[in-house]
Amino acid sequence: MKLWSRISLLSLLLATPAFAADTGLDALLHSGPVTTGNPMPDPSHVPIVFGKDIHWQEGDGMRQAALFGDPNKPGIYGVLIEWLPGHYSHPHFHSTDRYAYIVSGTWWVSSSSNWDPNKAYPVPAGSYVRDLANQVHWDGAKDAPCLLMLVGEGPMVTTAAPAAK
Repeated sequence: MKLWSRISLLSLLLATPAFAADTGLDALLHSGPVTTGNPMPDPSHVPIVFGKDIHWQEGDGMRQAALFGDPNKPGIYGVLIEWLPGHYSHPHFHSTDRYAYIVSGTWWVSSSSNWDPNKAYPVPAGSYVRDLANQVHWDGAKDAPCLLMLVGEGPMVTTAAPAAK
């Protein structure tokens, strides 16, 4: 990854904690314009997308919202991922590194090829995790929702890991 890309990714991840300063996940996902005497910035200079306007796609025990870019195309992309309680991915790996900041909740992760939610490790909100390319892992949420800000560089391919013997 080029140096400017790494700097951009780091900047995005460091800016993400501002999301966590709010009162909770629901408030983050439904935020709107703030009432103030100041005008909103010119959208041709500073485009703003409020939480209430972010488009979410439902998945198997998770929701995703693409904020910018596309994991299937060249370039940097950013995705919000909300894991719902009791849902986990199965062992898999990605073709490129991915950088995750835990915005809220606890993210449960494992680097094992054996899927056993009881052996996942809890990573608390405010933590940063790097998924290394081509390294097996799986993740999810145990008993409460978990919101991640994930940044990577495409094109990225996710591959299911072979079943452990």
